[in-house]
Amino acid sequence: MAVIKEIIKIEDNCLSFGNYLVAAKQKVNNFQFNGDQYNLRTHDVITRLEKNDKMILETVPGSTIHKFNFSGDIISFGAEGFENTQITLDLEPNQNYKLEVDNTVLSTSKSNSFGKFSFSLNLKSDPKSVLIKKV
Repeated sequence: MAVIKEIIKIEDNCLSFGNYLVAAKQKVNNFQFNGDQYNLRTHDVITRLEKNDKMILETVPGSTIHKFNFSGDIISFGAEGFENTQITLDLEPNQNYKLEVDNTVLSTSKSNSFGKFSFSLNLKSDPKSVLIKKV
């Protein structure tokens, strides 16, 4: 995996986005994909993706997300960055989700009453493959 030059792009019918290597904020507004409008803000401090003006993924510090696929009860993506990274997704409220990283089940956790589902990954050594399944 590598940082993407376009900041946000369609790749294998999924979204790839973000650049954790830049200090200056980079933004893309009104990116159209599958009938939805996406807004992206990214730099070394934060990467935030919004769909139709609602946050769907945020990382602190910033990261690069590859092949983000949010289909029904399954979310999958690759993530790369330079340190321990907090990832927050906006999912269904009060729902249990199974978190797998690099094909290893890490936990089953419940989203909060607002639908926020958060976890941390150490991205400084290697990119990680993430799979989240509604259970």
